[in-house]
Amino acid sequence: MVFSILAFVALILSICIKDRKKSLGVQSLNCLFEAIYAFIINAFTGAVLGIINFIRTFIFIQSEKISRKLYILILIIFESIIIANCIYTWNGAISLLPTIGSVIRTYCLWQTNMKLVRISGITTGISYGLYYSYYQSWFIVMGDILLIIVSTINIYKYDVKKK
Repeated sequence: MVFSILAFVALILSICIKDRKKSLGVQSLNCLFEAIYAFIINAFTGAVLGIINFIRTFIFIQSEKISRKLYILILIIFESIIIANCIYTWNGAISLLPTIGSVIRTYCLWQTNMKLVRISGITTGISYGLYYSYYQSWFIVMGDILLIIVSTINIYKYDVKKK
């Protein structure tokens, strides 16, 4: 339960932070806490994705220090690992939900545009929210619902309203 609360708090904070590096730093903590929690409840597709996403997010923080060609290769590697994880930890169609959310999120975080990070909060919230509702992890589901709401508000605030 403690790890679900920590994941929930880190997830919401990460979307509220405007600076990309700081947001990704907090998101990496969210991934780690969520991975630990998912292992505890035997949600193995989500657990492995949490670890993959933790590593991915930590690397993406360093994007300006990595050559463009290597950075593209890193994206391809992570997207491939996410798909391979789905196959390896397959537990029926439910395994597709976090996989789809992680594929979209990985691409959006790979970009340097915070608008895409905010948009991916909606897709992540929907896919992971449905996944964790299957596992009856209601605190995580509540966090994903708030992620959708906060992402929507921040998209309006930073991206729609400014135009």
